[in-house]
Amino acid sequence: MLRLSEIKLPLDHPEHALRDAIIARLGVPAGDVQDFIVYKRSFDARRSVMALTYTVDITVTGEERLLKKFAKDTHVGMTPDMRYQFVGQAPEDLAERPVVVGFGPCGIFAALVLAQMGFKPVVLERGKKVRERTKDTWGLWRNNKLNPESNVQFGEGGAGTFSDGKLYSQIKDPRHLGRKVLEEFVRFGAPDEIIYVNRPHIGTFRLVSMVEKMRAEIERLGGEIRFQSKVSDLLLDEMADGNKQVRGLRLENGDEIASRHIVLALGHSARDTFEMLHERGVYLEQKPFAVGFRIEHPQKLIDEVRWGKYAGHEMLGAADYKLVHQASNGRAVYSFCMCPGGQVVAATSEPGRVVTNGMSQYSRAERNANAGLVVNIEPKDFPGTDPLAGMRLQRDLESRAYVLGGSNYNAPAQLVGDFIAGRASTALGSVTPSYQPGVTPTDLASALPGYAIEAMREAIPAFAKKIRGYDMNDAVLTGVETRTSSPLRIKRNEVLQSMNVKGLYPAGEGAGYAGGILSAGVDGIKVAEALAKDMLGLD
Repeated sequence: MLRLSEIKLPLDHPEHALRDAIIARLGVPAGDVQDFIVYKRSFDARRSVMALTYTVDITVTGEERLLKKFAKDTHVGMTPDMRYQFVGQAPEDLAERPVVVGFGPCGIFAALVLAQMGFKPVVLERGKKVRERTKDTWGLWRNNKLNPESNVQFGEGGAGTFSDGKLYSQIKDPRHLGRKVLEEFVRFGAPDEIIYVNRPHIGTFRLVSMVEKMRAEIERLGGEIRFQSKVSDLLLDEMADGNKQVRGLRLENGDEIASRHIVLALGHSARDTFEMLHERGVYLEQKPFAVGFRIEHPQKLIDEVRWGKYAGHEMLGAADYKLVHQASNGRAVYSFCMCPGGQVVAATSEPGRVVTNGMSQYSRAERNANAGLVVNIEPKDFPGTDPLAGMRLQRDLESRAYVLGGSNYNAPAQLVGDFIAGRASTALGSVTPSYQPGVTPTDLASALPGYAIEAMREAIPAFAKKIRGYDMNDAVLTGVETRTSSPLRIKRNEVLQSMNVKGLYPAGEGAGYAGGILSAGVDGIKVAEALAKDMLGLD
């Protein structure tokens, strides 16, 4: 097949226009184009006339001749082989079963690929099944009641279940593992379009049913999934070289599970597990992350600025944005996890703390746009070399937010106009905050370190030069956004095992190797392959 990129067509082009454009671009008779599929479709909003930009894979007569004809054209070439190939297959008499700790996107794909290779993994998830977990999550949102083991962070599907369901990433992916992730999602119920649209998303409700179907497939292939099974300890043997070998796990209920091959697919909020790993001497290190607030605007404002006269067009849907500002104090301020037509949600997993996050459904039809507005935090901001220092900073900020909000899981909030002016908000304006269970108008200046507040006050007016009205007085800031990524890294070696614990495979967001559903799924595949190779004795 040939891959042809940069085909531009008007937004409302007729169905036959793409085929006509392919024929014209290649300069071949119509009958030579046997078939084509859309590999990628994106929007070009930089022109007065909104355009769609296509990349297509074409089955065409005379491929070799066309490759010679377009040898100097960077937009014409062979379609790469994107088919996924398993690294091996488990023997029928498998003596040991690998264990996967955590059943978020990373753990799901690690378990799925291991099951597809015949390794029959045992999955341990501290939270509940996804529908039971959803009920507990709504308990916090509607009734101010937190279940520390079943919430936005913990439970089947991981934190990504209560998000926008974004399925794009900036990771390097030469093996097209992201394609494997997307194809599996489609197989289990995601819309076909996620394969080819430029910035695909699923939304929370669709993720719930997909996760259930993926669980059923893992079990059908011989895997075992144990919910409400919290890991409390690692069982380790000392090795002659001074390192350790994992030989199993102990659960909170006292049960022990033997295995010398364990995937740690922890989420970024598994703080008690991080503390246990540190106590057991597993090598951890500090890493950068970010903290800030959620900012809400009317979605209509964002649509009109981004799409102009095309705002409201069915194909475009709700507009998003991505913004970055380098503040004069040296801090980077940027938008994070932007949720068009979504809502701000309570995302804490610990009592007496407030955390915000963003979520939207597939339709993205709610009235507000929201995004994290965050500032970078570097290891140099922590005292000493304690690998848990970033986690402790997160906890401190979340505890402050709890008090500012009224000590009842309400979130502290402030109008953007008041925030820039440095005065407390006493009432809300035209933008109704979407955070549940509710917000308390206040002054957010004490919610974050001073350098973060200073940088954000500078960034918001700068962003208004790119998105007119971004600094509108009645836009709402809600605090605090602290769980942007893991505050530490469980460092691993070239075969993806812990630096000092053989057989332990740190993976995904919690280990510091992913940021979002797609990259977490890709990392889950990578560690499953590394683990399988080790069990099969392959290089």
